[in-house]
Amino acid sequence: MKKYRIVIFFWVMCLFACQGNQSWHKTTFMYFDTLCEANLFCTASDFVHAQEEVRRIFSIIDEHFAPQAKDYHSPLVLDLFRKALAVYIDSQGSFDVTVAPLSDLWGFQSKSYAVPSPETILGALTHIGMKKITIEPEGLSLPPGVTLDWGGIAKGFGIDLAAQALIELGVQRGFINAGGDLYCWGTNPENKFWQIGIKHPRQEGYLGVFALSDLGAATTGDYQRYFMHAGERYHHVFDPITGYPARGKQSVTVVGPETSLCDALSTALFVSKEPEVILAKYPEYGAVIVNTEGKIKRMGKAFTFQIWN
Repeated sequence: MKKYRIVIFFWVMCLFACQGNQSWHKTTFMYFDTLCEANLFCTASDFVHAQEEVRRIFSIIDEHFAPQAKDYHSPLVLDLFRKALAVYIDSQGSFDVTVAPLSDLWGFQSKSYAVPSPETILGALTHIGMKKITIEPEGLSLPPGVTLDWGGIAKGFGIDLAAQALIELGVQRGFINAGGDLYCWGTNPENKFWQIGIKHPRQEGYLGVFALSDLGAATTGDYQRYFMHAGERYHHVFDPITGYPARGKQSVTVVGPETSLCDALSTALFVSKEPEVILAKYPEYGAVIVNTEGKIKRMGKAFTFQIWN
């Protein structure tokens, strides 16, 4: 009996010793032309492996979905295209990865911003629409003039893949953020839900704070990339139907199980005049919308959110 007690005692001591080696580790790196960060609870050696895995996955996402990427045959590209196509259909075209010609026309690719003529916008619209693309056995087939802009979904997709990889490595608590798209799991360093601040679209500081765990979040706003012309704000979130920047909202934040869907849905809800109809198709997701007048509206699944005055 004493022998068993000694073995059990030794096993428990080893367990606590292994747990005691775990601590919080932070790192930052540049991908997707933005600052990315990770805060992970694990051992020092696991943190080394975790960093390598995040960098490996983000590098692959950068390679396949950067603006200059033209690989339409990769299984990864096909997977994300199908995910984007589902949101395109569910949002009646409000989310569309073929808006690249509009982004280029308005100068957001070159940063030579200009308001195009109505005629050139109409010309660009002939190349917009995901239904123009066919999925063939060897990959995507794009008609001449159709190009892809993955900016509304690729970061979230990369975060999902990275978070899942780290969880499989045994990192049970963590946070990954890539320019405002994020996923958090487990509890934070205070052993509570993660406190996720949402930037105020017109003021310094936060609009409010979510308390989240095992969830992703993404925000689309008219303040992220924009230029002013004749006193009017022109931003990078285009209405694929009109060819002009979408109107009626300052920001949309979506929370839910997959960061990639949060990413795409935040764009779809920002563009759509009927965001409630879209979100009703995604019952596990909720949104906080700030309209042009600065009024806040919550819809979809309710998550803990505190508005800051």
